[in-house]
Amino acid sequence: MARTRTVGSGGLTVALAMALAALVAFGSACREEPPLTGARSLLRVSQEAVTFPASYPQVERVVELRVVNAGRTTLDVEWTALAAPFAADGLPTRMAPGEVPVRLSYRPEATGVLTATLVGRAPGGGEVRVELRGESNPYPDCPTPVACHTATFDVAMEKCVEAAEPDGTACDPGNACIQGATCTAGRCKGTERVCDDGNACTTDVCNPLDGCTSVPAPPCPGDGRCQVGACDPKVGCTLAKAPDGTFCGPERGCDAADVCLDGTCQRRDPPDNFTCAPASPCQGPGKCKGSVCERPAATALTPDWTYDADSNGEALHDLLVGPRGDVTLVGFFVPALLDAAGPVPVRASTSGRRCMLWNDRLLCMDLPLSGQVSLLDRVTGSPRWTFDLAKARPDFTQGLTTVFMARLGVMQPDRLAALFEAYPAGTSRDTLCRQYFLVVLDAFGRMVSAQALQDPLLSECNHPHPYGVASDAAGDLYVAFGPTQNVGAPLYPGAPTLLMAFSQDGVPRWRKTEAFAAGELAIVNGILLNERSTQALRTQDGQAVGSQTFPRRLGRALATAAHVIPSPSEDPTVGGWTLEGYALPNLTPSWTHGFQGWPGPVAPEARLASWTTWPGQPPETVVVGTGMNAAGPVLFAVSAKDGSEVFQCPVPNADTPAQFLELGPDSVVMMDGADECGDCDPPFAYSRARFRRFPIPGLKPAEEPWPGTFGGPGHDHHEDPVRGR
Repeated sequence: MARTRTVGSGGLTVALAMALAALVAFGSACREEPPLTGARSLLRVSQEAVTFPASYPQVERVVELRVVNAGRTTLDVEWTALAAPFAADGLPTRMAPGEVPVRLSYRPEATGVLTATLVGRAPGGGEVRVELRGESNPYPDCPTPVACHTATFDVAMEKCVEAAEPDGTACDPGNACIQGATCTAGRCKGTERVCDDGNACTTDVCNPLDGCTSVPAPPCPGDGRCQVGACDPKVGCTLAKAPDGTFCGPERGCDAADVCLDGTCQRRDPPDNFTCAPASPCQGPGKCKGSVCERPAATALTPDWTYDADSNGEALHDLLVGPRGDVTLVGFFVPALLDAAGPVPVRASTSGRRCMLWNDRLLCMDLPLSGQVSLLDRVTGSPRWTFDLAKARPDFTQGLTTVFMARLGVMQPDRLAALFEAYPAGTSRDTLCRQYFLVVLDAFGRMVSAQALQDPLLSECNHPHPYGVASDAAGDLYVAFGPTQNVGAPLYPGAPTLLMAFSQDGVPRWRKTEAFAAGELAIVNGILLNERSTQALRTQDGQAVGSQTFPRRLGRALATAAHVIPSPSEDPTVGGWTLEGYALPNLTPSWTHGFQGWPGPVAPEARLASWTTWPGQPPETVVVGTGMNAAGPVLFAVSAKDGSEVFQCPVPNADTPAQFLELGPDSVVMMDGADECGDCDPPFAYSRARFRRFPIPGLKPAEEPWPGTFGGPGHDHHEDPVRGR
């Protein structure tokens, strides 16, 4: 017979307790987090304190709150009103058992921290309180936008976003010579202002800062024989008879000479005292005496101004000559000396890193502080404007150890390339790691474009540095980066070279790496020349120009409209120094000038000048440089057209050729006595040089595509459009 077990009351209690515990455990497992509060009352909320995410004025933040009726009957609930900027949407006033989602919002009108309390009361159901807290922060300052762009803070993305202005939006072109400018595809474009003073014998030009101005027009061309150019202010260029006695043919001796007589070329037997050889800066004209052309002995050039920086304890080692002949002396973080050769020189009030000329003013790097560039009046030194990268683009410079300027390059009268250099975040000042930023500025110092430069070569911690910066007539920019072989200025460049090309607005065009060491760049007629290379490249794509190579490095090349002229160099095949010209566009050898009997050296720095060799004939372009002949230092001029000698003049009291020279109107300013590297960057840094100006009436800086303005960031580096061509 089956046996039946009877459970007593104690066993029943245990069983019920176990079942209740399981039910409680099940309920706990299903409950959402966070747990409901106010557990002793029937009216409850999911949280008693709500902190909204940080907001900004006029930006709404939303948080969901759950209100729960934990009882079995409906509750009538009364809620306190919330004042702005807090609000609650969906608060239940008659609530059945269960839960209701409530939308809490915070929309501040201003910055600051605000609090509020939301209270709900249900007769017989208890009370709940929710503490609300909202914080409103100011909108972050966005980086200064480039031209035709806006920069706004996106609250959803929590960052600044730059966007192009709609096409047709009026804009400031940063150029007084542009009218009716509007935004087009993110760039400010307009029409050129027409300048006309009504005088056909002047060239009317427009300065981007100052507007229209007029300068003397280039000499009118003659017919190459006995008709010389003349200018009529009403009609422009005309022809006039050349002065009688002007040479006009190949025969130029004292027994027979092709000379102009009454506007025609005729062969005659010149009389005694006839001018048979032109005068030079240091030698009078040759005169016929019988059959012989006799010339007076050359005399040494005499300076009309000297400044010895060493005797004054100043590290000045660079010079700038303004269009009116004023001389500015500058150095590496040394206050510039303005109008140094004038009656009252002006000392700059603060130090700049290096300076150059732009728009008839002085443009200085890291002035007044690192990471800045300032445009100064060339006479008083007062600033026209200052651009500060850290202020304009804090998104670039945040966290970087130090920001300073690396190079400047003129692109156009209203386009300036400013290369900024920085130590990366987390590095010390002795790091060899670098970051670079390219900013294109307009004539008034406002950003046209700004970008961080990136390339594997620039990421190597070997102090990559821009050793060459130049631009062509279209305003496109070219930069040559290379590693540095030493620590501390002046910097010695190494190989390979990273070449980067940008449009006049800073848009990347192409880049490539070459095996040669980086160096200064020159540009002429679509050809890119690096001073440490023997190969010319195309500016279009960086590819080699045919198979033509130069026998030696190009050095500090010059370029006329017809020839490329590398620096003078020592040619072991002839046992001496030579200067060579290569015809454009194919760069075929055209002429060679040998410095016979010169022990050398011949200085690598040379310039192109305009010089009237024969009275009554138009001026010609000549190469002006310095070197050491058997008697000592000389200033020489060689025809850029055929390499023939034009003049040689002794230079007194010099142990070496000029290490640097610049041309002014009717003068040459030379520098010697520097004791630091001239091929480095910056050239001759820390040197205390001597400066001298030699008056040479009739000598003018040439108007050629590349007259030879090397020498580091203190100079032009722009392929100038040739006026009148």
